[in-house]
Amino acid sequence: MSLKVDRDGMAFTFKGGMLPMTVMELNSADPERIREQLAGKLSQSPAFFQHTPVVLNVERLDEPHLALERICAVCRGHKLLPVAVRGGADPVKQSAWALGLGWFPPQEASRPRSLEGVPAPQAEAADPALDEAEGEPAPAAAGTGGRIYRGTVRSGQQVTAPEGDLVVVGAVNAGAEVLAAGSVHVYGALRGRALAGIHGNPEAGIFCRELRAELLSVAGNYKRLEDIDPRLLGTAVQVRLEDDQLGITALE
Repeated sequence: MSLKVDRDGMAFTFKGGMLPMTVMELNSADPERIREQLAGKLSQSPAFFQHTPVVLNVERLDEPHLALERICAVCRGHKLLPVAVRGGADPVKQSAWALGLGWFPPQEASRPRSLEGVPAPQAEAADPALDEAEGEPAPAAAGTGGRIYRGTVRSGQQVTAPEGDLVVVGAVNAGAEVLAAGSVHVYGALRGRALAGIHGNPEAGIFCRELRAELLSVAGNYKRLEDIDPRLLGTAVQVRLEDDQLGITALE
């Protein structure tokens, strides 16, 4: 006998997702030192400090009883929203839970990561074998686990290639997001967010014909629009890691 579930009567459903997240790697447990550096960062990039969710990575700290509540208060005072803690001994885990935060195990004990080290379940992605929905371009599988997406990636839409390169034959609108385990290729204007090497691959890159991106990230290293040389905006570029720094150069 089959059991039918009335989805209209369900209050919620759980789904896997791949959400990019900024990780704040703490080298000091001193809240005042953190406050001082955040104040400097705020003056340099005020747009970043707009209620941005962050994960506090405490793996480098050798302090089982750090002042987690004070550190979170400092972050919130600068419009950063701590949502979880990565690493730390059991007291740190218990403190995180008591503060209503999530807790992730240390990097070496976790699964592959998304942007800047946050482990994430497999992204929900459309099956290339499914029929094309009305008004939606149908994705097609590329080689070696990659994916080809034909059409415009609209605002609020996310397109992922969790096992290889992502090729977008079209534009990426503002507010849209494209992610790939390998490289991201956009044969059009890139106005949204592009994240390559989401599992930590430093050899990945981003390639586009017209750079207008809100955010660029390769293996967790990122730049926002205000950090990009204005002379490169509107041009064809490639984005690669160079000595652990994100480099953006003209694509010839």
